[in-house]
Amino acid sequence: EEAAAPAPKKRRLAGGERYVPPPRKLNAGVSFGAEHFAETSYYFEGGLRKVRPYYFDFRTYCKGRWVGRSLLHVFGTEFRAQPLAYYRAAARAGRLRLNEEPVRDLDIVLKNNDFLRNTVHRHEPPVTAQPIRILAEDEEVVVVDKPSSLPVHPCGRFRHNTVIFILGKEHGLRELHTLHRLDRMTSGVLMFAKTAAVSKRIDQQVRQRQLEKEYVCRVVGEFPEHQVVCEEPILVVSYKVGVCRVDPKGKPCQTLFQRLSYNGSSSVVRCLPRTGRTHQIRVHLQFLGHPIVNDPIYNMEAWGPDRGKGGKIGKTDEELLKALVEEHRCKQSLEVLGIGEEDLSSTGESKDCGDSGDSTKSAEAEPINGSACPAEDEKDPERNDVAACPLKSDINPETLDKDQELSPCGNQDGQTGEKGWGEKDPLCVECRTSRRDPSPQELVMFLHALRYKGADFEYCSSMPEWAREDWQG
Repeated sequence: EEAAAPAPKKRRLAGGERYVPPPRKLNAGVSFGAEHFAETSYYFEGGLRKVRPYYFDFRTYCKGRWVGRSLLHVFGTEFRAQPLAYYRAAARAGRLRLNEEPVRDLDIVLKNNDFLRNTVHRHEPPVTAQPIRILAEDEEVVVVDKPSSLPVHPCGRFRHNTVIFILGKEHGLRELHTLHRLDRMTSGVLMFAKTAAVSKRIDQQVRQRQLEKEYVCRVVGEFPEHQVVCEEPILVVSYKVGVCRVDPKGKPCQTLFQRLSYNGSSSVVRCLPRTGRTHQIRVHLQFLGHPIVNDPIYNMEAWGPDRGKGGKIGKTDEELLKALVEEHRCKQSLEVLGIGEEDLSSTGESKDCGDSGDSTKSAEAEPINGSACPAEDEKDPERNDVAACPLKSDINPETLDKDQELSPCGNQDGQTGEKGWGEKDPLCVECRTSRRDPSPQELVMFLHALRYKGADFEYCSSMPEWAREDWQG
C-alpha cells in the first residue's frame, strides 16, 4: 500500500537544470508484505503490546500548490509541527531526499512530480496485550474478535500496533480486504475478505443496507426498559481529535436501543445502528443521558454538568475541544485518545486519512511528515482511528554539531527498519520524553460489536465479561 519511489536521478539537463523523473504508476492491489512487517518487532510489558522504535520513511509526491515554491517555504507553511531548525538538521543528517538525492539546500525550488522522502524515528503508542482471536476463517473471509485499543488500519501514530499488521505478522494473514471497521476503542466482530471478488460482493450488501450489526455496551444509570429509537443527526466537530455531537446540520442517522440488564448503577444495552455515522452509538447514548460508563470522549466533564444530555453543552466547539483535551492532559491520559501533546500543535483540520479504504486499494504516498486525520466511514458507526501529526520539537536542532552525521543508526541507504532500536536518536523528541504508560484497564471501553450479519453469513462473538448481568465495576 505504499507508493513506489521513482528511479534515482540519471542525468542533469543542459544548463544545470534539475531533472525530475516521471512518477511511477501506483500498483493497485498491493497490500502490506514481508518488508513492511520486518520494520520492527513487538514486546510485551505490563499487560501492554509495545512496538520497538524504528526508522520509517514518510513519502509523498509534490503537491500542485507546492510547485514553484522552495522546500523551506513548504516546511514553514504546511508542516509547522516541527520548527524549521529541525528540517535543517534533518537535511544535514541526510534524512531528507528529493528524487532519492540527499537534500542539502532547503531553498531548492520544487517541480511537478518531485518525490520527497523524510526518514523519521517512529514511536507507536502501546495497545492492550490481549490477543486477536480468530472467530472464523475459510477461503473467502477471516473474522476476528478485535480487542479494544487496536486500530484496524495504520493511521496517524499507529502502524504495527494495528489489526492488519498483527494479523499479517503473527497469523500470516495478508492481502486482506477491509469490509467494515470498528473504532479503535471498540472491541468485537471484525470481518475481512480474502479476495477482491468477495470484497466487492459484500460491499454491495453494505451499499444496499443488507447488513445487520448488533452491539452491546454498559451505560451510566438506569436505561429505560422499553425500546428507545434515537434519530438525532450527527455532526463531526473535530476529525483530528475524533469528536462528534448531535446537531441539526449533521447527517441523518438512526439507532435502536434495548436494555438487557440493570445492576443498580449501570445498564447493559443492546444497540442496533441502522446507519453508519462516526461514533453514532456513543453520541446517541450521550444525547439520551446514558453515556458509556468509561467512554474517554463522551462521558467527560468537558461536556458540562449534564455531560451533553439532550445536546446541551453550553460551549462553542473550540471551547469543547479545549476543555476535553485539558481534562485528559490533567489526567495524563492523552494517549488514551490516541494523541499526545505534540499532536495538538499542528494547525488545521484535514479530512484526508491514510486509513480511508481497503488495504488492497491503491493509495497515495504518505504525507512527508506523517500527519493524517480520520475521515468519516459510512460503513461503520463506531469507526475513528484518531490521527497524529509529527512531534513538536522541544530541543534546539541548531545546537547540534553541523558536521555531525546524524544517520539513522547506519541506515545510509534510505532503508527503514529496526536497526539500533535501543539507541537514542539525536533528532527524536520521543526518545527524550518520558511518558506514563496507560493501564490495561484504561484501554478498554465498554462497547462491543457482538454480531455481524449479511445475506448469507452471520458471525458472533461471546459476551464480554463487563456485560454480565451480575457484573459490578
